[in-house]
Amino acid sequence: MSANLYALGAIALWAALASLGLALKHVPPFLLTGLALVIGSIPAWPLVKQWRVPPKTLALGVYGLFAYHFLLFVGLRTAPAVEANLVNYLWPLLIVLLAPVILPGMHLRAMHIVAGLTGFAGAAVAILGSGASTGAGGWSWGYLCALGAAFIWSTYSLMTRRVGAFPTAAIGLFGLVSGVLSLLCHVVLEPSAQLSAQDWLLIAIAGLGPLGAAFFLWDKALKLGDPRQVGILSYITPLASTTLLMIVSGRPLTWSIGLAAALIIGAAVAGTRAG
Repeated sequence: MSANLYALGAIALWAALASLGLALKHVPPFLLTGLALVIGSIPAWPLVKQWRVPPKTLALGVYGLFAYHFLLFVGLRTAPAVEANLVNYLWPLLIVLLAPVILPGMHLRAMHIVAGLTGFAGAAVAILGSGASTGAGGWSWGYLCALGAAFIWSTYSLMTRRVGAFPTAAIGLFGLVSGVLSLLCHVVLEPSAQLSAQDWLLIAIAGLGPLGAAFFLWDKALKLGDPRQVGILSYITPLASTTLLMIVSGRPLTWSIGLAAALIIGAAVAGTRAG
């Protein structure tokens, strides 16, 4: 139960990311991510002695935090954003399906598969039914980037249980290195930007929450819990994110949100009982 609470804490923080991103949409994405990841690592700085991890563990952390965001941003920029975001949200389903492949002794039951597919259906209803513009349609290479991002986050999440045990405080090192790499991408790929005091405040909130504390909570959830259950619970993220975004932007909630809530909550209940 404690693992699910950690997961729900991370999900609650991630739900606010889209609304923060809307308020900071004028900030180049790599600059925003880089600053937020560096800020998010700050609470772990006093525990720097716990950052001594093997190179392969550090590489896994950078693979998860940096490579995921890199591919996601490329996907969102080169494909219709709504559809690309939906492809990205294949990662909870991939966690469920890949758990027995990556983690020894882990098996899938039929209920896990049904719950995972039902959760993805709920995410699709929440995202596609939100009334957002879907762009011109058709094929885009950006979908492969979004799919790559989903694969990276799911495999990173599972592989943290395959590498040697490391303290959760080491997530601060992963965030710091990934943040620096994101800032380098900003320098190379993006125009410079001037940030206001309000921008810095919102970036700090994003860093200490969705791109900071959420990663520490997620690590604890995966270390303590059943990744199949955690993966299914993760479908609450697109539902909560879309709902909060509609509230913040002043748009009325639609029938699709209610349907998505029923599908995702049903999937979460079925998935946790299947453990």
